[in-house]
Amino acid sequence: MKTQTISPPVKALAAVDKTIVDVQPKTAARILFVDNIRIFLTVLVVVHHLMVIYSGSGGWPYHEGRQDLITSALGKWFTSVNASYFMGLFLLVSAYFVPGSYDRKGAARFLKDRLIRLGIPLAVYCWVLRPLFIYAGVTMFGDLSLTFPQWYFSQYFREYGLVSGPLWFIEALLIFSALYALWRRFTPWHLETANRQADFPQNRTIAIFALLIALASFLVRLWYPSDKVFWPLSFQFADFPQYIALFIVGLVAYRQNWLVRLPERTGRIWLIIAALMILAYPPVVILGGAIADATPFLGGWHWQALLAALWQSFLGLAMCVSVIYLFQRRLDRQGGLGRFLSRNAYTVYLIHEPVITFVALAAIGITLHPLIKFSLAALVAIPLCFGLSSLIRKLPYTERVL
Repeated sequence: MKTQTISPPVKALAAVDKTIVDVQPKTAARILFVDNIRIFLTVLVVVHHLMVIYSGSGGWPYHEGRQDLITSALGKWFTSVNASYFMGLFLLVSAYFVPGSYDRKGAARFLKDRLIRLGIPLAVYCWVLRPLFIYAGVTMFGDLSLTFPQWYFSQYFREYGLVSGPLWFIEALLIFSALYALWRRFTPWHLETANRQADFPQNRTIAIFALLIALASFLVRLWYPSDKVFWPLSFQFADFPQYIALFIVGLVAYRQNWLVRLPERTGRIWLIIAALMILAYPPVVILGGAIADATPFLGGWHWQALLAALWQSFLGLAMCVSVIYLFQRRLDRQGGLGRFLSRNAYTVYLIHEPVITFVALAAIGITLHPLIKFSLAALVAIPLCFGLSSLIRKLPYTERVL
C-alpha cells in the first residue's frame, strides 16, 4: 500500500483551513441590529414601490395616473433618496453573512444552499407566479385575445426578460455569491491574512471610495443611462458600480468586524453628510434644469450626469454608514414582533409586487389625494404582506426555502 504524500499547496490549504475559526467575527450568531436593518430595508422596498404607484416616479406594472406637481416632486425626491442606498445596503448586509456561510459549509454545500434559498424562489416567481400576475392585469385592463399559454410563450419573455420585477436583486445576489465561491475556490491563500483586523475606514477613505464609485457610475452611464434596463436579466447597469463595491465591502466587513466597530464620530459625521445631501436634492434638480428636461442627469457627457453620480454615490455611502450607526446604537434588540418580522422579511420581499399592486387596484375608485392614498395603502399593504408571508411559510416544504 502506497503512502500518500501531501504536496506543499495542499499543506498550505490545510493550514489555512485551521485559521477559519480564528477569523470569524467575534459577535453573536445573530446580530440583532443587522436583522433589524433587513426588516427596515424590506419595509422600505414596499413603501418605495407604493410611492412609485402613486407618484409615477419609476417603473411598475400599474400607476395610479392622478399625480399632481407636488406628488410627482415629493415622490421623485423620496424614491431618488431611497435608490441612492437601499439596494446597495441590502447587498452589503447580505454579503456580510456570505463568508461565514462558506466557511461552515464549504463550496458545494454553500452553492447548494444558495440555489435552494435564492434560485428556487427566483425561478418560481419569475417563470410561474409573475406571468400569472401580469397576465391577469393585462386581460383585466387591456385588450388581449391570447390564451395564457400563447401569451406566455410568444410575448412574456420577449417583453419582460428571463428575470423581471423586484427579484432582480435575488438574481444579482445569486450571481455575486457564485462568483465569491469561485474566488474562494481558486484563492484559498487569502484566509492567511484575513485575521489581521484593520481599523474601520477613516472618513477620508470613505470619501475617496465614494468618489471612485461616482466616477465608475458616470463612465458606465455613458453606455447604460440610469433609465436603461438590460431586459434579459432586468439589470440597470448604471447602478452596478455601487452594488458590486458594497457587496465587496460586506465581505471585507465580516472579516474585519466592521459593523460592530463603527466609531461614534464616524457615524455622526456621515449622518450629518447624509442630511445635507438629502437637502441638496431640490437645488441640484432645479439648477440642473431637470424640471424642464431630466435626460442629462441620466447619463452621457453632461455635467448633470456627473453631478447626479456624485450626489448618488456620496449620499449612498453616507446613508449606509448612518443606518448602520443608528441601528447599532438604538435598535440592537428584538422582541416578539421583531422576531416575527425578521422571520418573514425575505418572503415579504418575494411577494410584495402583486400584493401592493392589488391593494392599489382595490382602492382605484377611492378619490383622495395621491399622497393620502399612498399613506393609507402603506398601512394596509405592509401588515398584509407580513401576514401572507407567515401563511406561506406554513405550507409544506417551504421551511427549507423561505
